[in-house]
Amino acid sequence: MSGADNPGFVTTADDPTAGSTLPAEQHDTKPSPTAADGQLEKPPAVEREKWDKGVEFLMSCIALSVGLGNVWKFPSTAFRNGGGAFVIPYLIVLLVVGRPIYYLEMVMGQFSSRGSVKVYDVSPIMRGIGIAQMVSICVVIVYYAATIATAIRFFIASFESPLPWASCDVSWTGMNCVNSSNTGPTPAFNNSLPVQTSAELYYTHSVTGEGLLGENEFGVPDWKLTLCLLFIWVAMTIMMVKGIRGSGKVAYFLALFPYVVLISFAVYAFTLEGAGEGLKYFITPDWDKLLSADVWKEAVSQCFFSLSICFGGVIAFSSYNNFSNNIYRDAMIISWLDTFTSLLSGALVFSIIGHLGHLTNESDYTKVVKPGSGLTFITYPDALAKFEHVPNLFALLFFFMLLTLGVGSCTGLINSVLTALHDSTPRLKSWKTVVVIGVFGFGLGLLFVTPSGSKMLDYFDYYGVQFVTLTSAIFELFAFCWLYGIRKLTRDIQFMLKRRTGFLWRFCWKLLTPAMLIVVLVIGLVKSQRPQGIDNDVYHVLGWCIYVGALLPIPIWAWFAVRKRNESTLKKRVVAASKPLSDWGPESLEVRKQYLEFCSNYQPLDSRWTRLRRVLHRNDKTYRVSV
Repeated sequence: MSGADNPGFVTTADDPTAGSTLPAEQHDTKPSPTAADGQLEKPPAVEREKWDKGVEFLMSCIALSVGLGNVWKFPSTAFRNGGGAFVIPYLIVLLVVGRPIYYLEMVMGQFSSRGSVKVYDVSPIMRGIGIAQMVSICVVIVYYAATIATAIRFFIASFESPLPWASCDVSWTGMNCVNSSNTGPTPAFNNSLPVQTSAELYYTHSVTGEGLLGENEFGVPDWKLTLCLLFIWVAMTIMMVKGIRGSGKVAYFLALFPYVVLISFAVYAFTLEGAGEGLKYFITPDWDKLLSADVWKEAVSQCFFSLSICFGGVIAFSSYNNFSNNIYRDAMIISWLDTFTSLLSGALVFSIIGHLGHLTNESDYTKVVKPGSGLTFITYPDALAKFEHVPNLFALLFFFMLLTLGVGSCTGLINSVLTALHDSTPRLKSWKTVVVIGVFGFGLGLLFVTPSGSKMLDYFDYYGVQFVTLTSAIFELFAFCWLYGIRKLTRDIQFMLKRRTGFLWRFCWKLLTPAMLIVVLVIGLVKSQRPQGIDNDVYHVLGWCIYVGALLPIPIWAWFAVRKRNESTLKKRVVAASKPLSDWGPESLEVRKQYLEFCSNYQPLDSRWTRLRRVLHRNDKTYRVSV
């Protein structure tokens, strides 16, 4: 089912569309050129915009992949799933799922110079995958922007002296409040009310209003957060109007500045009293929880978030690369850096949680801080309040770092949407598309700046992102590694990068990674615990509708692709619709000619062991002695 060995140039009986630049379904059945004719497709009318330098692509991918998914979402997900019980599955998933898919998406984007939807010209029957991933991208963009708005709200508050969350406010009643600036022993209370820090109460009462809601109440958007949300959408719209070249220049700062702040912050956070116990909780696994379906599903979802895979952003960014760029090197650098950033952020948050446990005399950390999307906005401010010297400066730097991380991730995802739309309709004005995305993004983002925003975020993330990306990832691997085929994939990599694809990569792409994703998806759908917070079943029904609606484009597009084929039987139409379009391949006409010659004489490179045996055999000389 993989199609011809050279789908971009070879005409087969089942592919009457070869030799034309139009999509397969728009052709009639008249004869077309054959491989023997050596005829190639016409190059695109407008050459695709490219990165000015390879390092801009690297920095942009770092800004996309190393972002809020690491600093904001990873600590919250790890804390919700038992700390060390989550870290081990997360690292395993990164090795057998995250890195293989990341490298694969880079390969497909750079080889074809197509975005997250057009890349499925490799198998038109599967193009609905790209549309399904676009739904997840839109959900993530909307609540990422709302998270950035919260960071801006804290950034503005950091100009106040002393920091507004450093001490308790008289309006916070109904609980025992402990000043976050306090570094000594916790005062004794003569009642049974819960003990909470001023940083947590500031977030739940003064910023989001979540702590003031009654049961099953929803609330209205907070006006301060609404203005912050409006500001970030205006800023991102202006950035995106400049195109991929403009975002590449900004990526230098977006990728490097967060590490300066994180490492500086770590020097202080790890020395807090009680931090060692929090770190111990972070690295000590709960072996019983390793058998939980929820933990593994969350690990896979977090892996997708950390690396920004199966959202289309990686494919879109790599599609703007020069054809021979060393993406193998880039994929290794980014994936390892991503892992380091997640672990560093997790260690920072858990060290602060350990310190909060020490202050409140509580060893059960789930009673110290409530797990949820606001964890970062509780733990970090609490630590900042304890800084003896210039706490306002460190607060400003930290929340500005969150702002830059969010902008890097969000603009990268918006770029993937723009790339997909531009590939489908090249005449569409980019600035108009950006403005429309900004308007709709701001409107939908109001849902997440209400007092119930964190609860709604969990619902949309669970149904509209986690399960959708997990399902689309399985179809993506099936399209690239089964319908197109591992042999063609490794051939294309050899032509593009002049390197052999190792056995472990091929084994993960074809068998191990999809098998693991299928098992996690099935168990997750059957046994996973749905999000808590709003006990109305209407929200869960709405969530399942989002999940089903996001995946509907996959069968619908497959039906259209098969229906518009002209072959005589259903089986032949399905096979033909599964093959690459006739213009699949490198964008440049000159490179296509070289690719045609390469495919005609393709010989896989020898493995490292084969070359070693050949050298040893050459040096293994025998001598004959005549007597």
